[in-house]
Amino acid sequence: MSLGILCPGQGDQTPAMFHILAGNRAAAEILGLAGEIMGEDPRAIAAQRLPVNAVAQPVLCAVQLATWAALRDRLPEPRVFAGYSVGELASHGCAGSLDPAETITLAMRRAAVMDSASPVPGSLMAVRGLLRQDLERLCRAHGLEIAIVNDVDRLVVGGPLDDLDGFEPELVARGAKVTRLRITIASHTSQMLPAIEPFRKTLESSALRNSSIPILAGIDGTPVTTRQKAVDTLSTQLARTVDWAACMDGLAEMGCTMLLELGPCNGLSRMVRDRLPHIPVRAVSEFQSLDGVINWVERML
Repeated sequence: MSLGILCPGQGDQTPAMFHILAGNRAAAEILGLAGEIMGEDPRAIAAQRLPVNAVAQPVLCAVQLATWAALRDRLPEPRVFAGYSVGELASHGCAGSLDPAETITLAMRRAAVMDSASPVPGSLMAVRGLLRQDLERLCRAHGLEIAIVNDVDRLVVGGPLDDLDGFEPELVARGAKVTRLRITIASHTSQMLPAIEPFRKTLESSALRNSSIPILAGIDGTPVTTRQKAVDTLSTQLARTVDWAACMDGLAEMGCTMLLELGPCNGLSRMVRDRLPHIPVRAVSEFQSLDGVINWVERML
């Protein structure tokens, strides 16, 4: 059996995501480090602040690093890591190409350059039930873009908040299911173009290194092991469509026979179950304890 690790992005973070880590020393060390870097304990942040971009990105990286620190010594070495949006940065931290402190610091920098890139408030909206070519045509008429591809008819649209508000009724009228995401910027759209070079320069001056374990690039699902490719993919994905469907296919192509999602929820696991029903997948959030996670992996092995 070959294990793949999934690192999700923003949208489902709540204070409850820390509960399963309570009492684990390795996780507590990471979360304590995150508190020092952020200037506040991530476990004490109020629920209403967790969707704020500047908070969400470092907190999500911290909770995934903490979860992996609590599990890694009791699991087989992963075949590959795959991350969704900011989860791609967390993947590099979990895979060892970035130290925990630098991962969290980079997440804060990533959030800052993205927040400063957009002159108007933006957001993301999940759309289900329309094919990509049809949705792209409709988006162009509203000044919006495809931000994420989750499957042939499961897409995420991004752009200015006012334009999304005006677009939603048209989508509903066409029979699409629409879900507004708790995101405060138009990630992975051209609104983020001004963020690419500042973040690239930050990555180039960081201690990012080659990885012995591949990390799938969010923009196309190809494996990343070199520092230069990591710099390129982590920076360009800020303003380029994330192809999570390609990442899921890449997990299968890399030979993964089971997958584990680090949390905070199980959105990636649910998408994998639909697209790759032959591969067992669970999310840490679906268990009552870390021991339960370990026991499931051992049974699969």
